[in-house]
Amino acid sequence: MSAVRERFSFNQATAKYWPIPDLVTGCLAAGVTQVGLWREETLAHGLDKTATLIRESGLAVTSLCRGGFFQTPDWYDENRRAIDEAATLGAPVLVLVSGGLPDGSRDVDAARAHVGEAIGELVPHARAAGVRLAIEPLHPMYCSDRCVVSSLGQALDLAAPHPAETVGVVVDTYHIWWDDQVWAQIARAGREDRIACFQVADWATPLPEGVLLGRALPGDGCVELRRFRAAVDAAGYQGPIEVEVFNADVWARPGPEILDRTLSGYLAHVD
Repeated sequence: MSAVRERFSFNQATAKYWPIPDLVTGCLAAGVTQVGLWREETLAHGLDKTATLIRESGLAVTSLCRGGFFQTPDWYDENRRAIDEAATLGAPVLVLVSGGLPDGSRDVDAARAHVGEAIGELVPHARAAGVRLAIEPLHPMYCSDRCVVSSLGQALDLAAPHPAETVGVVVDTYHIWWDDQVWAQIARAGREDRIACFQVADWATPLPEGVLLGRALPGDGCVELRRFRAAVDAAGYQGPIEVEVFNADVWARPGPEILDRTLSGYLAHVD
């Protein structure tokens, strides 16, 4: 098994309707040793129950999605809960999706500034919990409603005031493949030791209505996925490589089939 294959992590979102006990069993059967988890599913199954199951299985949790959405009134308490959940699950990284514009606002600069301030308020709690906050830039088409952080450079600027061991960034191929500055920003992220999470998904058009479920499995789109893997490697990142796909057609398949197709696409186009 190659070192890159050993880094493979199956993000729970790729098989959204696969019950957690079956997900764990399926990963172990396929020789997959790492998983990325989502808050909604773990809370529905039971936080402590999930943590015990994962711990007893021997699987490693690579990240927990998601915190953020800092435009909501309860962002502070909600993100503190997310940090605590990550610690309980043994997830070293909490992925932050910053959220969009506040209701009635058109001021994207102010919204981004608020994201930076909010992260600063969460840093002491994250440090005490041993959880690294990872700012994820999303494709600009999500800027108004889901994420005012649209580029890796913006994410790095927001992370810069804080210790690298507490605040990093997510490199997600689906969201940043289009950016002509991305290679320089990945190198910058490496110099600043900010890469906390590396997620892989492909981009295939046409996008579905609503665009949220437009991610494709590795090899089913147009992204140079192996080039991204080489770039994060060159930047010094040797951590897990999560495949995270939101796609209704993928979700309609049986869990073991999704995992098998995900792993084969990963080996062919990322490894």
